[in-house]
Amino acid sequence: MGKRYYVVKEAAVPEVLLKVVEAKKLLDSGKVTTINEAADQVGISRSSFYKYKEDIFEFHEHSQGTTITLTFQMEDEPGLLSDVLKIIAGFGANILTIHQSIPISGVASLSLSVQVLPTTGNVSEMLEALEGHRGVRKVKILAKE
Repeated sequence: MGKRYYVVKEAAVPEVLLKVVEAKKLLDSGKVTTINEAADQVGISRSSFYKYKEDIFEFHEHSQGTTITLTFQMEDEPGLLSDVLKIIAGFGANILTIHQSIPISGVASLSLSVQVLPTTGNVSEMLEALEGHRGVRKVKILAKE
């Protein structure tokens, strides 16, 4: 059976896994030099670090050079699609495809394929910016290639 991947919001991730990510950041930044120091500093055991270190990472760390497909709903307002595209462009991602449904009851469904480049900013922050924009609802990642 092949590997399966899930994208979940931070609130759904157990604390120990978030601490593993923190420990990896400490090691990568050079703020600590050993796994023991990193584990102690974030409050987990070394065995927890070793158990999960290959299975948890921040989404943006491994998304560069990939294509993600986003889906969401948005209100039928002039300029809203332009705002959405500006947010994505502002993070330096490349829009490959746009599919928008005809609005029903004032709401359109939108699907975007976005190429994440080496120069693209934090993808998680981009998704938060989209989700937080007035008129945009239910931002989801459908696929990551």
